Amino acid sequence: MKLGIISDSHDNLGAIEKAVEVFNSESVDMVIHAGDFIAPFTSRIFRKLKCDLIGIFGNNDGEKFGLRNAFKGIGEIHEDPHSFEIGGKKIIVTHHPNIVDALARCYDIVIYGHTHKVDMRDKMINPGECGGWLTEKRTVAILLLEEMRAEIVELR
Repeated sequence: MKLGIISDSHDNLGAIEKAVEVFNSESVDMVIHAGDFIAPFTSRIFRKLKCDLIGIFGNNDGEKFGLRNAFKGIGEIHEDPHSFEIGGKKIIVTHHPNIVDALARCYDIVIYGHTHKVDMRDKMINPGECGGWLTEKRTVAILLLEEMRAEIVELR
């Protein structure tokens, strides 16, 4: 099973478009968004995904009702943190980097955002920022679940 991981897209429609292209070309089975979509209008790009999306709200996602409604038919956006099981792995998604070390003791995979910095430690994945507003690097991650191997993809 192959998962696409994205975070901190911050309304950057061009970067979201490129991320969706990467995820579709890689034939990912699911996309996980670790928060900070920002506005509901971003759903029109995410709607092009060829798989379901699971996401969480980040600290800048103030329009929760609008986001949930806009993403109907694309996937689900949950409160932070959100845990689920897929492919026999317990996964938790958060937008709070200060709790990831504690979460890693209880889950097989911890996916997080907020820092806008790539972090690929054992059991932890932060794909960096899709939006590229802080670092000018637009990145996402692809996780091969069975192999527990992730790679960062720079969006160009």
